[in-house]
Amino acid sequence: MQQGIESFNELRAIAAETATLAAARILEKRAELGDLWQYTNTKSSSVDPVTIVDTLAEDFIANRLQELRPEDGLIGEEGTGTSSISGVTWIVDPIDGTVNFLYGLPQYAVSIAAAIDGEVVAGAVINVETGVLYTAARGEGATKYLPANDEILSLSVNKIHDPSQALLATGFGYSATRREQQAQLLTKVLPQVRDIRRLGSAALDLCHLADGQVDLYYEHGLNCWDYAAGSLIAEEAGAITVAPGLSIPGSSGEVFFAAPESIFDVAQELFNSFGGFKALNA
Repeated sequence: MQQGIESFNELRAIAAETATLAAARILEKRAELGDLWQYTNTKSSSVDPVTIVDTLAEDFIANRLQELRPEDGLIGEEGTGTSSISGVTWIVDPIDGTVNFLYGLPQYAVSIAAAIDGEVVAGAVINVETGVLYTAARGEGATKYLPANDEILSLSVNKIHDPSQALLATGFGYSATRREQQAQLLTKVLPQVRDIRRLGSAALDLCHLADGQVDLYYEHGLNCWDYAAGSLIAEEAGAITVAPGLSIPGSSGEVFFAAPESIFDVAQELFNSFGGFKALNA
């Protein structure tokens, strides 16, 4: 990896500013359109929605990054793709949590990460509704910005040791076949933890892990844009992650698993005993 810490922080700043601007445009467009169901199609299944706002937001992000760093590549959830000349590739989810967005639930995010040689080195995730902004640069820690009082706070995972006391975040796929397998796995996991939370955005789940608002996180079948920025934020806050390679599609059903270092070995062993690290078919 040829980039230095200063460059990672530069990429972090670009991701943060671009995510913030995109979030403002999403809110403006949502207010303008009113009933979003009129502007919604489906992707992988009848319950996997994409709105015109997803596409507009991705176009905005791609155009801005192209202007700022024309030699960088980009991978976008809604199909935008350009090859990298510089070695930097941006990984973009314009709205992570589209179902929440459609239903007016305030848990959806813009997620933007920068990767070099297959490793994420900078990222930003913003909760569009609240404006809370999470960012990280590799080796530089993770922070959240609270717009209500213009405050930046360092992030740190909970130093938890007992899985039975852990609040677990997870999510479910759009395929009925995979959902059934995920539900079966959850029946084994749930009795071993404090409780679960399913909030509907992998990016925000990982930020909540970084912020100590949940203790563990896993999910099968994520794509790189779902977790790229959030995984770095969690890692820089003290989590250890097990993730598919960035080039592995969510259709492979591989697991993303994250836990604080203090409980990682115990949680990993427990989760593995349930077969949790096996890929789940779509």
